[in-house]
Amino acid sequence: MKKSNFLKYAALFVFVVAVGFFAYMVHASKALSYLSSDPKACINCHVMNTQYATWQHSSHAERAGCIDCHLPRDNMVNKYIAKARDGYNHSVAFTFNTYKNAIKISDDGAKRVQENCISCHASLTSQMVKSADANHNYDDPSVATGRRCWECHKGVPHGKVRGLATTPNNLGVKEVK
Repeated sequence: MKKSNFLKYAALFVFVVAVGFFAYMVHASKALSYLSSDPKACINCHVMNTQYATWQHSSHAERAGCIDCHLPRDNMVNKYIAKARDGYNHSVAFTFNTYKNAIKISDDGAKRVQENCISCHASLTSQMVKSADANHNYDDPSVATGRRCWECHKGVPHGKVRGLATTPNNLGVKEVK
């Protein structure tokens, strides 16, 4: 066999193996589930079981999924940019085990959740804007100077205490197929 033919076949073999490995990784990591709006995608990583279990038993479970609160709702581009950024940060934290037992939301994530709280509960928040007091500042949805909704509404929707050991039986939460 000529050397040039050997290089072509070797390159083709390596390419096929790489594509196969990539396909396997996409399947094993359930990567395509992250393109959906299904809350079960959030428990692909075992460390999110507590968040899923507490949400599942909350008043929001029947009305709002994870992305309804945690991602921008203004347009699809912003939604998928935030989803990609969060996904990358989560995968790095989970892969290198750099997260803490009590997972805390980022400042950017908190801003999005606050904006979505105000948006979904517009009928309530609009009345609060009309009769604003020292405890609420709805002129600034970024909450730079105001209070966050969950400062008072601590139990919504993930309970008052958050951590890997705070939800009984959270390790039993599994994706239903």
